[in-house]
Amino acid sequence: MAHGEVLEFEEYVRTRQDALLRSARRLVPDPVDAQDLLQTALVRTYGRWDGIADKRLADAYLRRVMINTRTEWWRARKLEEVPTEQLPDASVEDSTEQHADRALLMDIMKVLAPKQRSVVVLRHWEQMSTEETAAALGMSAGTVKSTLHRALARLRQELESRDREELVARALEREERERCAA
Repeated sequence: MAHGEVLEFEEYVRTRQDALLRSARRLVPDPVDAQDLLQTALVRTYGRWDGIADKRLADAYLRRVMINTRTEWWRARKLEEVPTEQLPDASVEDSTEQHADRALLMDIMKVLAPKQRSVVVLRHWEQMSTEETAAALGMSAGTVKSTLHRALARLRQELESRDREELVARALEREERERCAA
């Protein structure tokens, strides 16, 4: 790569790194994994920087590399579940409602398949149009729409399921308190 292109890439990373890291954080819930994802995508993009003719599309290219990388990681993961009788208490890092909502959303996003998660992230967090999302993911606009529809339905179903579980748990707690008070 020519010296001028190296400087151009460095400038691009310097100006766009915060936005790109936010995108990575939306693709993977762990902040350290998000940084690793972005770094991996930047390394892969650096090797192909001179091949990106229209640098205005660099964000889309890099997001696509992040999505592909995340998908590779997801496919290569080893599922090591440890059965336990007692589930650990869920913890919320911050007591504010906004942080709790964000944590819940990031948690329920885990139920989505990688393709569905990518579509939701690009359409709703990155606020890309259907056509931009289709181009970034290499699929048709119709596929984006149907994938988004199914993903949002799955998220709604998961939220409703968790709401029902919470209502049942509260009712059981109330019954237990009333029984102990009697």
